[in-house]
Amino acid sequence: MSTLAIEFTASRLLQAVYGTSNIVWANVIGLVLLSLTAGYFIGGRWADRRPQSGTFYGLVTAAGFCAVFFLLLTGAVLRRAAAAMAVLNVSAIGGSLLLVVLALVVPVTLLGCLSPFAVRLAVRDVNEAGRISGRIYAVSTLGSLLGTYLPVLVVIPLAGSRATAVIFGALLLVVGLVGLWRSSPRGRGRLVALALPLALLPVAALWLGGGVKAYEGQLFETESAYNYIQVIRHDDCNYLLLNESQAYHSFYCDGGRVPSISVWSMMLAAPYFNPEPVAPRTMAVVGLAAGTIPKQFTRVFGPIAIDGIELDPAIVEAGRRYFDLNEDNITAIVGDGRYGLNRLTGPYDVITIDAYKVPYIPWHLTTQEFFAEVSDRLSATGVVAINVGRVPDDRRLVDAVGATLLTVFPTVHAIDVPGTLNTILVATQQPTTLGDLRANAAALGPDADPLLRDALTLAAANVAPLGAGGVVMTDDRAPIEPISDSMAVRYLLQTGTAGFDPLGR
Repeated sequence: MSTLAIEFTASRLLQAVYGTSNIVWANVIGLVLLSLTAGYFIGGRWADRRPQSGTFYGLVTAAGFCAVFFLLLTGAVLRRAAAAMAVLNVSAIGGSLLLVVLALVVPVTLLGCLSPFAVRLAVRDVNEAGRISGRIYAVSTLGSLLGTYLPVLVVIPLAGSRATAVIFGALLLVVGLVGLWRSSPRGRGRLVALALPLALLPVAALWLGGGVKAYEGQLFETESAYNYIQVIRHDDCNYLLLNESQAYHSFYCDGGRVPSISVWSMMLAAPYFNPEPVAPRTMAVVGLAAGTIPKQFTRVFGPIAIDGIELDPAIVEAGRRYFDLNEDNITAIVGDGRYGLNRLTGPYDVITIDAYKVPYIPWHLTTQEFFAEVSDRLSATGVVAINVGRVPDDRRLVDAVGATLLTVFPTVHAIDVPGTLNTILVATQQPTTLGDLRANAAALGPDADPLLRDALTLAAANVAPLGAGGVVMTDDRAPIEPISDSMAVRYLLQTGTAGFDPLGR
């Protein structure tokens, strides 16, 4: 139980700085498995040399102490790493990561020593070895189940990651101390039992205080079941940052001001690719975040009925508190984007998808089958607009999503958003041309919202061709991770850290 709890807690601490990509998860899991492997070897040899209950409970006590101490140390180190990430100090980030690796290895290796030690102590007759080892592994697996679900579903959301480290480490420490106390009637064992908890008290008091990060202009931070969430204020605007904070996912300026055409503003052009555009009356948003897309559509087209799907309820709550996501026409639906959309019937005139962030792209929202489900919920003249990331000289992700869309929709247009590494893909239910967009932009009336006029003008001027040979992704095969991970690495190697300030400061 403690091993799995430490793994999830460590990954949660890392998530706030290094993100939640498959690479991060693979490294955490691999490091835990490597540490357990070492622990099994060490524990087995140790148990044969000193098969004593006092030694075993001493290991349990040391593992509990190290779990609390090193995970709290990890939290303190990652606060500095978060500050380094904010200014992109690469040497500080790398040094912090090395300390985190060491902090995870020590307690997990000690925990790995316990299983062979427990088997050695429990087996008194070789004829019972199978039954006893089977019982120990059965209990161990049940503990793994508890260590999987309790931290993720209960303790971390309610108490936070650092408090979770203290809770599970202290539980392990208590078990070890009780056993050590009983197996050492007098002498050093009892002194250790008294000294270790006292030594941890000032450490816990020091490192449990304060927030996870402390960015300039920070208004709010919290840990949800899915994300580390920040709200940062810069000038007169609030920005939503998630996890490692290298991009903002929503913004809201005082009074609803839109300072410039953004990625989300460009989606306003989607209905105008139709030959005879009709202002949308219904809309669905996959990837609501704090509500920037539906708020801009409401500003331009009035209080149309909008269903917005967001996986994380804490993000929706932050949207209501800091981004004025309180319009009566916007219905926030908490749930997975694909599952949530399939529960809706439509038809919708516009569906937007803003759930792709390299390298965190939910593959099940990129497939042929998913886009067929999207098409089924569009009206006869409906359009879908998707925000897709790219890097200079690498449009593989754009081309792959575009090729997949073309297996479902007759026409797909690509708009490169100026000044960003984003492309808006617009797929239409009926055959359309770039000439339709340009004609509709020219036909806008004088009373059209300036935001809409600017969006159409920029969209028409920045349409880009889709590359041939893009990979068609299906529910059976969607190689998103190799594409997105290699794009992120290639961009970092090309540009260094210069392009990673989310607020452009």
